[in-house]
Amino acid sequence: MATKEKNIWILLIFILSGLVVGGLLGELASRVSWLWWLSYSQSFGLENPIVLDLSVVKITFALMFKISVSSIIGMVLAIFIYKKI
Repeated sequence: MATKEKNIWILLIFILSGLVVGGLLGELASRVSWLWWLSYSQSFGLENPIVLDLSVVKITFALMFKISVSSIIGMVLAIFIYKKI
């Protein structure tokens, strides 16, 4: 049972690293004229943060996702590499 949970955490790390590396490569590809399509992205989430003011503590909630073509490709490659290992 412990190995299955470990594998899920490793898969999550692979997916997150694939998203980050893919997003970075997409930003770099935006400077190349024939690779512009890799940087095409869509953002969604809370544009204006939600503020909870309790007079003693002020808490701000915000969450924004930016998904690009290259980050999706990076995620798919990360899952493929995970399955090969």
